[in-house]
Amino acid sequence: MPLSKIGLAHANEAMDFEQSVAQQTPSLNAKRAFSYLEKICEIGSRTTGTIGMKKQQEMLQAHFEKLGGVVLWQPFQSRHPETGMSVEIKNMVVQWKPENPQRVFLCTHYDTKPFPAMDPKNPKGLFVGANDGGSGTALFMELAHLMKDLPTNVGVDFVLFDAEELVFDEKRDSYFLGSTYFAQAYANDPTGTRYRCGILLDMIGDSDLQLYYEENSFKFAPALVKEVWSVAKKLRIKEFEPKIQHSVRDDHMPLNEIARIPVIDLIDFDYFPRGGRKDKAYWHTMADTPDKCSGASLVKVGNVMIEWIKQQ
Repeated sequence: MPLSKIGLAHANEAMDFEQSVAQQTPSLNAKRAFSYLEKICEIGSRTTGTIGMKKQQEMLQAHFEKLGGVVLWQPFQSRHPETGMSVEIKNMVVQWKPENPQRVFLCTHYDTKPFPAMDPKNPKGLFVGANDGGSGTALFMELAHLMKDLPTNVGVDFVLFDAEELVFDEKRDSYFLGSTYFAQAYANDPTGTRYRCGILLDMIGDSDLQLYYEENSFKFAPALVKEVWSVAKKLRIKEFEPKIQHSVRDDHMPLNEIARIPVIDLIDFDYFPRGGRKDKAYWHTMADTPDKCSGASLVKVGNVMIEWIKQQ
């Protein structure tokens, strides 16, 4: 065989091998990710301390453990803002490579607001929180398929905060109970797990995804913000737009202010019909349902998270 043909044959073999490896490499699945979001929302309300939340907790624990995660719970008691009775709040921590002392984390809240308080027609109706509460949780379920065998130099925790919005009265009740407790416990235990940094995922399932720099994130951890958006640029995911658009108080606030962990917030706060008005937003209304979200958006965010973790 002439030399040129030998070289061509070797090149073809190499290409075939690369394609074979690529086909065998697990990847995130948009259809499966969206099915997780639907499954979560089928439970209905997942407000702190309710039967719906308990069903979700059982489902998530079984899912993560099946895929190799180590599930830990951080329970604590708080006063229910309506009844005055004690209510159990449970943060969930899923560890990947728990033996590695070098750790980062992704976090989200997995509870839902008791009622769709911003709904123009029925502010006491059913709120399933597809984007707000469901999207981050569904993405964690999808990411779990890759985490056990993901090549990385760090251990990774998924932290799911409870009682982010156990709020019945905006003027009376407090947000961020779960993340505040987590931050206080972290600050009070300097010999425990130490985190290099973290990323909060909140409302990242919008089918019309737009992720801008969040102002408080840029104030607390500008280098981390730029790092994540540079990963998105490398992956050519155009939905990550490198400019400040919103200032949002979210679970990253106590993590930065109390725990002193650099944490940024990925949040698409422009959650309304494409080309529509902001006063028609789906946020905290009965319209926050899976049909406003997409598996494609979840996977785009997920791919950025996977690549970011691999670079740590």
